[in-house]
Amino acid sequence: MTRAKTTTSGSTSGAPAGTAADRIARAWVSFVGSGPGDPDLLTVRAVDLLRQADVVVTEVPEHAALVRTLLGLPTPAEVDPEADETADAVEVEGPELVDGGFGEDGQPLTHAARSKVVVKQAKRGLRVVRLLAGDPFLYASGPEEAQACAKAGIGFEIVPGVSSVGAVPAYAGIPLTTKDHREVAVVTCGDNAASRVDWSQYADGRTLVLLSAVGQIGEIARALVDAGRSAETPVAMTRLGTTTEQQTVTSTLTHIAADARAARITPPAITVIGDVVDLRSTLSWFETKPLFGWRVLVPRTKDQAASLSLGLRGFGAVPEEVPTISVEPPRNPLQMDKAVRGLVEGRYEWIAFTSVNAVKAVREKFEEYGLDARAFSGLKIAAVGDKTAAAIAAWGLRADLVPSGEQSAAGLLEDWPEYDEVLDPINRVFLPRADIATETLVAGLVELGWECDDVTAYRTVRATPPPAPVRDAIKSGRFDAVVFTSSSTVRNLVGIAGKPHPSTIIAVIGPATAKTAEEHGLRVDVLASAPDVDVLVEALADFGASRRSSLLEAGEPVTKPSDRKPPARRSSRAKA
Repeated sequence: MTRAKTTTSGSTSGAPAGTAADRIARAWVSFVGSGPGDPDLLTVRAVDLLRQADVVVTEVPEHAALVRTLLGLPTPAEVDPEADETADAVEVEGPELVDGGFGEDGQPLTHAARSKVVVKQAKRGLRVVRLLAGDPFLYASGPEEAQACAKAGIGFEIVPGVSSVGAVPAYAGIPLTTKDHREVAVVTCGDNAASRVDWSQYADGRTLVLLSAVGQIGEIARALVDAGRSAETPVAMTRLGTTTEQQTVTSTLTHIAADARAARITPPAITVIGDVVDLRSTLSWFETKPLFGWRVLVPRTKDQAASLSLGLRGFGAVPEEVPTISVEPPRNPLQMDKAVRGLVEGRYEWIAFTSVNAVKAVREKFEEYGLDARAFSGLKIAAVGDKTAAAIAAWGLRADLVPSGEQSAAGLLEDWPEYDEVLDPINRVFLPRADIATETLVAGLVELGWECDDVTAYRTVRATPPPAPVRDAIKSGRFDAVVFTSSSTVRNLVGIAGKPHPSTIIAVIGPATAKTAEEHGLRVDVLASAPDVDVLVEALADFGASRRSSLLEAGEPVTKPSDRKPPARRSSRAKA
């Protein structure tokens, strides 16, 4: 299903046939809470509904990117490089996105206007998901919009979401209640409401959670002190909570206004006032992640970046994927066609996969011929490592041989059996590989008595250069780290974007990649102990944790590599 993104007015294209009454009878709106920012806080029900949706009515600009990321959809710029992220005319796969938060003039819509957008989309008779920040029924326009649906005779459901009221303090390491502090009050301070609140009712020492209080915190703090709360009452203000841009400043009622200004705290932010704030010193878990807030460049093929980026996010990093390699079919497919036919006809004893891309290339060729995994009957399968074996398993097959030691061509050869004229009816191996692969495996197999059909299954070519802002960020040191997963990613990144700045941490997956990086004038800071993406990510996280500990022990503020430009590069390597 391919639809174009629309504006707030929506579109009637694609509406089911029938009368208006028929469409209303079929109409259904799911009011879904999207949480406070971290997409991992979406409920299972929310994800399921988004996958089924015909139309998604968003509330904030970030929702469009969230839906595309969640559903694995391309951005308009990826479909058409000439289009920007907000382009309306570019068609992308997936649900239709309708802006329900802002009008064409860029101003926030009123609750009534938002209700009209939702009802109008529902009357098309399609499956509508209305995404709202946080929880639909907690400090949101969900109740008004649901009432509008009820009045129009449109069915609806409410899917609660994680509210920022509790989630943001939790991500800041601040519990709102403890065994000694059981009372919590939530106060909304938008539209200068703080001046109309009777703050004397909150002078009893209970925990206060303030919403939209950034600009009024000085006035609020003075009012609470005047009402009887201690001037030394702890205060924490957290902006962009639950995201990797989260920033928390802790202070007291006396100093919070000045400290928030000094820290440049801007909305949206959640403020917590009370003794529970002191627990942050021992319970802070999110902002203390080893790579928290690090902007990490991931120069890989687009298909292979997902697992690496996921691992980096788990340690608090902000990965930015920049394709440096494009995987293309071989220029001459005849060799691959002949090898696949030979496989089906029983020409081979073994097939050896040296990469996930090789598995994908053979699988695509099978699909082209209308074949499936049954064609591998009687064939022995080798995989160069666990990741490749997993790709084989996803095809419904099991690898007969995976290196017991080093996961590489050399490791595979260590375990590969010699050809035995008695035990092996066929002496031939099918080796589908990249056009730039080394000859190590072929030479080793021949030495063991096997004959190899070394076939180019795919080509790796240099991708187009990234946008100018990304190239500038690479050269000027605005990336905290770069992770290289092969020698070709090093060569291609330098070729299309230039060398990373000397302050940028360089992490590599193995000795060969490290050698290539050094040949290009890069210092290697992190070398994975095994050629595995997960090991590489953990090695970089260990480096970040060690760096953080060193700064704290020295009494220095915890900064990112992009914040501090060392005068000279270090020469040591950190190994996992």
